[in-house]
Amino acid sequence: MKNDNLKEQYRTNERIRVREVRLVGDNIETGVYPIAQALKIAEEQGMDLVEISPNAAPPVCRVIDYQKFLYQQKKRQKEQKAKSVKVVVKEIRFGPQTDDHDYNFKLKHAKGFLEEGSKVKAYVFFKGRSILFKEQGEVLLLRFANDLEDYGKVEQLPVLEGKRMIIMLSPKKAGAGSAPAAAPKVVKKVVTTPKPKSEGDEKTEE
Repeated sequence: MKNDNLKEQYRTNERIRVREVRLVGDNIETGVYPIAQALKIAEEQGMDLVEISPNAAPPVCRVIDYQKFLYQQKKRQKEQKAKSVKVVVKEIRFGPQTDDHDYNFKLKHAKGFLEEGSKVKAYVFFKGRSILFKEQGEVLLLRFANDLEDYGKVEQLPVLEGKRMIIMLSPKKAGAGSAPAAAPKVVKKVVTTPKPKSEGDEKTEE
């Protein structure tokens, strides 16, 4: 299906229905030719006449091996796709007074996320008057980053955004989200960690 779509992007040979075209290509004298003459030149070289710029005046055509051209286009698309790395961001929520059991539970999940190559966005959510504990929340996040130093590096220090204090960690080891790439494509994914039996109020927000 994708190959058919690629073929349909360009008009070739008799499908090019204009009076004249600007001809370019190897072993071709660049210039404007009547369409019949351009088709004849392509045929004499055992090549195809391919319209590469239909909106130009007159349209620009190239004399090339069309099958080879399609192969090169397909190869280029694959290379571009391979360079486009998806960076998954997984979120973990804490309360300003998270107990050790819940903290360790979420720390374990964060290690797994970083090992698989995902970034981790951890935050403390301040509800109502709990904003008074923002310093306590900052200490918790810095402790969290320190406990994960073998798995991830701090990309963003704790910063207060509305009712959230956020820290960003990126994986240290090569993974799905840490391979070098030009202009990575970011995909945000909020992950819910299961609530421990002994914890009533703290949970990971979706």
